[in-house]
Amino acid sequence: MIVRAWLALCLIPTAVLASVDSASIDAAVVAAIEKKQTPGAVVVVIREGRVVHRKAYGYRQLEPTREAMTLDTVFDLASLTKPLATGTAIMRLIEQGKLRLEDKVVQHLPEFGKHGKEEITVEQLLLHTSGLIADNALADYLNVKAQAIQNIYDLKLRNKPGERFTYSDVGFLVLGFLVEKLSGQTLDEYCYQTIFAPLGMNETCFRPGPELSRRAAATENEKGTWLRGVVHDPRARAIGGVAGHAGLFSTADDLTKYALLLLRQDEKLLQRKTLDLFTTPRAVPGGTRTLGWDARTGFSSPRGKYLGGFGHTGFTGTSLWIDPTTQTAILILTNRVHPNGKGNVTPLRSTIANIVGESIPRSTLTGLDVLKRENFQRLTGKRIGLVTNHTGIDREGHSIIDLLHEAPNVKLVALFSPEHGIRGLLDERIDDSKDEKTGLPIYSLYGKTRRPTKEQLQGIDLLVYDIQDIGCRFYTYSTTLGYLLEEGARHNIPVLVLDRPNPIGGELVEGPIRDPNAESFVAYHPLPVRHGLTVGEMALLFNSERKIGAKLEVVKMENWLRSDLFDRTGLLWKNPSPNMRSLTAAMLYPGIGLLETTNISVGRGTDRPFELLGAPWIDGRALATALNAENLPGVRFVPTRFTPVSSVHANKECGGVQLYITDWSRFESLPTGFAVAATLRRLHPEAWQRKRFNVLLANESIFQAVEKGETWQSILKQAELGKKEFLDLRKKYLLY
Repeated sequence: MIVRAWLALCLIPTAVLASVDSASIDAAVVAAIEKKQTPGAVVVVIREGRVVHRKAYGYRQLEPTREAMTLDTVFDLASLTKPLATGTAIMRLIEQGKLRLEDKVVQHLPEFGKHGKEEITVEQLLLHTSGLIADNALADYLNVKAQAIQNIYDLKLRNKPGERFTYSDVGFLVLGFLVEKLSGQTLDEYCYQTIFAPLGMNETCFRPGPELSRRAAATENEKGTWLRGVVHDPRARAIGGVAGHAGLFSTADDLTKYALLLLRQDEKLLQRKTLDLFTTPRAVPGGTRTLGWDARTGFSSPRGKYLGGFGHTGFTGTSLWIDPTTQTAILILTNRVHPNGKGNVTPLRSTIANIVGESIPRSTLTGLDVLKRENFQRLTGKRIGLVTNHTGIDREGHSIIDLLHEAPNVKLVALFSPEHGIRGLLDERIDDSKDEKTGLPIYSLYGKTRRPTKEQLQGIDLLVYDIQDIGCRFYTYSTTLGYLLEEGARHNIPVLVLDRPNPIGGELVEGPIRDPNAESFVAYHPLPVRHGLTVGEMALLFNSERKIGAKLEVVKMENWLRSDLFDRTGLLWKNPSPNMRSLTAAMLYPGIGLLETTNISVGRGTDRPFELLGAPWIDGRALATALNAENLPGVRFVPTRFTPVSSVHANKECGGVQLYITDWSRFESLPTGFAVAATLRRLHPEAWQRKRFNVLLANESIFQAVEKGETWQSILKQAELGKKEFLDLRKKYLLY
């Protein structure tokens, strides 16, 4: 009765309750069952402190007889044992002062100190960076438990502690032994008495009794006996069913309680500071993990494309993923190993995570927001030179200039502005000036010099860069960033880059690579036109690939995914430059912007920059008809007439087209730009003056393909050359 009342409370609908697409979750699970990826499942989704989906599907047993899956089915959690039991127990011992993360294991288990294992710390075991192998031979476990422990103590290291991430059952077995040594109890007794029972998780235990076993989901057949309520993992089974890496059983309702406590940072589980210690991601080689949980590694399928946070999976088909930032948890319990061990729920985990993630408004924190949350500690005692403009704002719209000027123990001494000036309003050369509010000098990096000079850098301890880029190679803010790194290295001044989203996404890479000899202020580095990098990632790439050698640090964003366009971030849009007035303009810019160095108006001087293109000699209907006939994905062309008040064809009426993005998920800017170029070349071979088309394109072979009148499909194919090599290269610098 108490459990039902508690769940009813969790399920109470409210006006502000977050929702989830339950029908899509249902369809995904049913499809997985039909494909024999699992015989059944229980799925629970928590959003903003409430259970918004809780349902059982399929069967908990197919052989020898069928039994329907129920919400109270007991599951063998497999490796979920690691964080839920062993990890939590270790954190309790740390909280009690019996253990420290930096302790060497041999301080507490002297017999462990053989064959190089003397230096392994508790933290390294929790992070799977101890150097221990994943699993030792099953034969090592077939005698008494004491001998199995001794066999583990006799193991040699696979690699030096801290050198590699190797997911290791052995490491968590050792942690289980550590819990028993320090608590004076068996692992199952300690976990039940100090964790599960106090939290009301009365159906969570090792070695379930007959009542729970009758409700258990079957796993595999072991020597003629179906395993129900008996641990599936053979090593845990061989030492009696209680182990640090596997052996825990539980139900969906019990695990929902645990997840809610973590989301709420409820101190019934652990003290707040211990919870933070337990769940804060830390870098490991090749990814990030917390102390017992996965965060972002090759094991992270339950997070999908949209979630952050931490979680874990179990070999039998279980998973729990928790994202504190969005107050979301997803629990998927299956017995995918039943009946023949061939099930696979990895795709289902990702699918459900994506269904849930798509329903959550993104709440991205920029590098500035992270810096502000840290109370600007990285800047304490430093004299700061700040490279920024009006886009350097936090989530609430406060200027970084004001924030740093008012920050305690931070001395802001100089401002540097890129093209368009400190307020982003100018389309002309800019002189040095003074900031009216702070009285600080503003040194223009788009005037007499495009680099900070030795004199301007005098007395500066740290250069901070915070500007919203647009994700296009010929947008000049990236060149300013490159020059800043060069001057920082030259004058031995560290550079701190505050990362911001790539507003047009971080997945899609388009367009030709810049020619090696084509460097200019609009083509700093050999990147594709649409590079898919954040400003922080560009800084890392520039610094390394150009061998600049600046002392560089990037303050990463939080809650930004490569698939996110700017509209998914929840951040305020500030026009990064006078004519970049919308996300639509930014999406069109890499392809349509290429035309602006020719005698085509791309809408500058109108209220629709980059959404319009034309010239006095263009028949808009003919151009729209020709372009729509190309069936370009995600875009349509509507004939129009417009009169720009500035830039190309100022004060002249132009015929042309307006571009409408009809499908954001399918639209690609460079194919669109190449199709426009190829069509103009065909319809207006004399009137369209193409001589300067290569200024922004910066690729002679593609320019010549346009000159020759090749189709846009042929041009696009040639533009793909070198893309694979670039994608391989950029992997080294991706932060998200």
